[in-house]
Amino acid sequence: MRRLRISAISYLNTAPLMWDFEHGETREQLQEQFDVTYTIPSACADALRSGTADIGIIPVAAYATIPGLVVLPGVAIASLNAVRSILLVSRKPLDEVKTVALDTSSMTSVVLCKILLAKWLDGAREYRSMAPELETMLASCDAALLIGDPALLIQRTSYPTVIDLAEEWRKHTGKPFVFAFWAVREEALAEAQAGAGASRDAVARLAEVFQRSRDHGLAPESVQSIANEWAPRLGMSVGEVTRYLTVNIHYSLDKPCREGLRLFYDYAEECGALPATNFSPEDV
Repeated sequence: MRRLRISAISYLNTAPLMWDFEHGETREQLQEQFDVTYTIPSACADALRSGTADIGIIPVAAYATIPGLVVLPGVAIASLNAVRSILLVSRKPLDEVKTVALDTSSMTSVVLCKILLAKWLDGAREYRSMAPELETMLASCDAALLIGDPALLIQRTSYPTVIDLAEEWRKHTGKPFVFAFWAVREEALAEAQAGAGASRDAVARLAEVFQRSRDHGLAPESVQSIANEWAPRLGMSVGEVTRYLTVNIHYSLDKPCREGLRLFYDYAEECGALPATNFSPEDV
């Protein structure tokens, strides 16, 4: 059986998910089964789309645009309320914002921003895709969507308008927000199973690998190790990193998250931000 190629995301919030692949006792065994590379969320989705990766922690918006994917159950990058790392930032009051610079790193955050603005925050704006450099973005547009580690580092008190998009979603829908989940190309899984097909048992066995890694990565001693490693890298305190991983991020694709995800897909289609998707909360 050939090694399955994993495209993972090089952000702090994925560190617990990758624990067994990087630190766990089964690391050498997993290296024999999987080939792991790291990138940004949008590039992760592109790798699955092109077939250069078999498994990816993909932005949930990408699922609606890539045929032949199977969602691996149980694991997600989600938020039950404020997430801190997906922000709409402006030096102006929101009602004066006419143009929004969109961080090109994540399709999901872009779609979420468009949904929130269109449905609840005074209507759609003019959007421009830009690299995630806040001052450059704000020099060209009235507001900027910033995601991931760069969003964690901004000084919020310097900007009159800072909207946490996950918190805003919860406010209007009462649901958690799911940013990413593990997905596998059905064709690749069938190949890896020597032509046996992407059966439910095969999907379940693969999902167990990622669920175990997540569980081990969220053990208190693992979180402490991650915080110690990432805090100096990001210029944050160990306590800030720990709170982000244990309070702001929710790592389970549980029933409330699946229901929130279905609502996201419905609103995204309604706003014209995504095509229709057949995702069903009961199937994952």
